[in-house]
Amino acid sequence: MEATDAGIVTVGGAAMRSPEERARQGKAARARAPRSAHAQFAPPAERTDPVDTVERQSATRLPELVPLRYGRMLESPFRFYRGAAAVMAEDLSRTPVSGFRTQLCGDAHLMNFRLLASAERNLLFDLNDFDETLPGPWEWDVKRLAASMVIAARENGFTGAEARGIVRATVRSYREQMRRFAGMRDLDVWYARADADLLRKLAAGRLQARGRRKLSAELAKARGRDSLQAARKLTEVVDGRQRIVSDPPVLTRLDDLLPGADARQVEELLRGLLTGYQRSLAPDRQHLLEQFGVVDMARKVVGVGSVGTRCWIVLLVGRDRGDPLFLQAKEATASVLAPYAGASRYDIQGRRVVAGQRLMQSAGDIFLGWERTHGLDGVRRDFYVRQLRDWKGVVDPSRMVPRGMRVFGELCGATLARAHARSGDRIAIAAYLGSGDVFDRALAAFAESYADQNERDHAALAAAAGSGRVKAAQA
Repeated sequence: MEATDAGIVTVGGAAMRSPEERARQGKAARARAPRSAHAQFAPPAERTDPVDTVERQSATRLPELVPLRYGRMLESPFRFYRGAAAVMAEDLSRTPVSGFRTQLCGDAHLMNFRLLASAERNLLFDLNDFDETLPGPWEWDVKRLAASMVIAARENGFTGAEARGIVRATVRSYREQMRRFAGMRDLDVWYARADADLLRKLAAGRLQARGRRKLSAELAKARGRDSLQAARKLTEVVDGRQRIVSDPPVLTRLDDLLPGADARQVEELLRGLLTGYQRSLAPDRQHLLEQFGVVDMARKVVGVGSVGTRCWIVLLVGRDRGDPLFLQAKEATASVLAPYAGASRYDIQGRRVVAGQRLMQSAGDIFLGWERTHGLDGVRRDFYVRQLRDWKGVVDPSRMVPRGMRVFGELCGATLARAHARSGDRIAIAAYLGSGDVFDRALAAFAESYADQNERDHAALAAAAGSGRVKAAQA
């Protein structure tokens, strides 16, 4: 290793910037993108009609499910926000950036942070949804998270001061954790994670007794959300055969969805998808999956923004009926960030999702993989596959009080910083953010402005439904 006068370190003949040089570049970025400038959000006159953006996405989706997507987005401004990542992607592309890129979640709203299981059966808190993951400006993820906090706070009836305090706490946590990661070794950053014990310690110091009891209950509930629980809830035994119970349109068995011949064709396509997907797994995971046999299949409607994309769940069984495994195969399309951040390096969109998830999550699903296949219509589509349930605990922001949402925001901010620190220049980003609260206050202002815009966009979709321009349905 040799240091040069320019702050460049040579390791094994390859030039690497020193930590000091990276920090200087981070501070220098304040000149082209002042931290206070992130407070600004002013939609231009040529801003795309948000309903047009949503309709363009719907054009590639299953037409019979599109009204359900609109119905879910109309339920509230927060529901609209969850389904409008494409709308915000265009808006974010016009906001200031420091010039440092990380792997982005692409849809880092507060409900995409949840409890998950590691392969070692430890309960962790981490990012969950990576449908839109792509490298891009780190600020975009932070701004989507910040705006989601204000929108959720308003829905709960919190005051403006309470909402601003939640955002500032969330962003401060991101900034402080990024500064902490800047001083850590690369390997230590990679191994960092938030487990159940850390969550309990956080709760002990920040939450009141009721909040701590709720957290303990959620931790216990998450451990019970696995394939066994899914089998109890989603299946029945008919004539000695276990099968998925249809609950249309949200969950529909393949045999109930299509006539016999078409159902058999789709079944063969899905079996082929699983065979191909298996090749994307490590050899030990392939061996494990080979112990299971396919029992039943169903189409599933998931989330808000994903409604209308093709999603299948497959019930497999190992040694006997008491050894179930549910896999979910979900369609992967190009990230909504791609028009603004650049196309993915991966041609297969399912692989893009899997690569981004593995890069950002501290511990991933052992069955996470991808495949490309064709439908009955001959159209080539990409999918990624994972377990349907594996100790997942989902937050319900509507049940939070201001203190609880503030603590949750701090946890989300710290988790996002850890995810970004794995792939981006954490030293430069930390130096750009600094030790003061300039960026925190700027994001609080941005989040309020964007929450206002989101309410206008939600109203625009409601007007489109009222006029008959779009058709909305409930389920």
